[in-house]
Amino acid sequence: MPAALDVPPTHPAFSRGGWRKMKVLLLKDAKDDDSGLDPYLQELGSCGFEATLIPVLAFEFLSLPSFSEKLSHPEAYGGLVFTSPRAVEALQLSLERAGQLEVWKKSLKEKWRLKPAYVVGQATASLVRKVGLAAEGEKCGNGEKLAEYICSREKPATLPLLFPCGTLKGEALPKTLKQKGILLESLTVYQKVQHPGMQDSLKSYFSTQGVPAGVTFFSPSGLTYSLPHIQELSGASFDRIKFAAIGPTTARAIASAGIPVSCTAEKPCPQDLAAGLQKALRPSGPSSS
Repeated sequence: MPAALDVPPTHPAFSRGGWRKMKVLLLKDAKDDDSGLDPYLQELGSCGFEATLIPVLAFEFLSLPSFSEKLSHPEAYGGLVFTSPRAVEALQLSLERAGQLEVWKKSLKEKWRLKPAYVVGQATASLVRKVGLAAEGEKCGNGEKLAEYICSREKPATLPLLFPCGTLKGEALPKTLKQKGILLESLTVYQKVQHPGMQDSLKSYFSTQGVPAGVTFFSPSGLTYSLPHIQELSGASFDRIKFAAIGPTTARAIASAGIPVSCTAEKPCPQDLAAGLQKALRPSGPSSS
């Protein structure tokens, strides 16, 4: 079942401008923070939204033996690049399946800690730290900005950076590093597939909650899998939905589908998404209800 967070009408957000609690649909899987609550639900709830999560993607991991082999030779690389939480999960899974967790804890982790682990976003940075590495560049909101950050710190023609990625990785980061002469060794470690429960979850949501005021897409793949169902389920009300993107790549995918993008989070974090949705969905005057 989708996870929802209700905020009481006494929340301060409702006294400023008189705007009502609005339903927003987040097309992503739930992630717990230290409080046990998904940080996007927590942040949007504190801003007066009634937010619901529906997972639209599942992941299949690939090339894990090859990944664990590369991880066992830190001397061959100048560092690591992670642009998604899934890539960090692939690292953990590859070590587990290869029986290398103890080796990682005793020696490999410390050797990799001497090298940079470049990341995009807070979620990825948090997972990188949990496996014992020092994350750098987490304030970079996307691959393009991370590429600029890496170029400002790396020298050309040194050891390559190891880049575990998905089948649909963006080309901006590899292209920028190549132009600057910074070596990057990509390894595809996961692919995205449609979440098996997505269609039923969307039907359940629309039949019980109605058409949401806003829908946020978290990836181009998620858009591809879910958009036809949202169009069908919302019917004539589709044009009234405000669509948001977690970042510029997803925003371009939404626009390419012929849909207006009401807001794009400046950085892929709960606070920036909440700020964008507030601007996009807040009624213009106190008479709104």
